[in-house]
Amino acid sequence: QVQLVESGGELVQSGNSLRVSCAASGVAFGNYGMAWFRQAPGKEREFVAAISWSGTNIYYADSVKGRFTIARDNAKNMLYLQMNSLKPEDTAVYYCAAAASSTYYLPTREGHFGSWGQGTQVTVSS
Repeated sequence: QVQLVESGGELVQSGNSLRVSCAASGVAFGNYGMAWFRQAPGKEREFVAAISWSGTNIYYADSVKGRFTIARDNAKNMLYLQMNSLKPEDTAVYYCAAAASSTYYLPTREGHFGSWGQGTQVTVSS
């Protein structure tokens, strides 16, 4: 199983940018599709972005398309989410997740993931 630790969350003003990171350890990180999810207060956790093990294929939720960029560095066992043009509705705890199996090439559903980080808080003020 992959161990995941997120970092980089903070309070930012609307319109600003922020990058959150996820450090992975425990297994061959480069073999697994990865994703970011988020959970706002009082809401269910939702999918944000996913990236294949190679980084070749990427998928975004409509709500973040054009503003957020997911990336990975397999040499460093790191996953990133660059967030630009942040809005108050982006306020949430952001979680990284690793696919439960290397057969999930571009996982997007929660059931596809076997490992989760503890989350990092991103707060966007208006």
